[in-house]
Amino acid sequence: MWQKSSFSGEGPQCVEIAENNGDILMRESDDPNTVTTTSRDKFAAFIAGVKAGEFDHFTN
Repeated sequence: MWQKSSFSGEGPQCVEIAENNGDILMRESDDPNTVTTTSRDKFAAFIAGVKAGEFDHFTN
């Protein structure tokens, strides 16, 4: 089942996440047929970087 952040609201700017056989799947809600797959370890490293502010410059 796909899950999106509660911060996404109802607009088309949603990144959705799912799990399948231990892998993490990601897609944009406005393009659900394009799916990126990564490992749990790589996804955890990405989330740690987001929490640390490493990607904040992309939001400006």
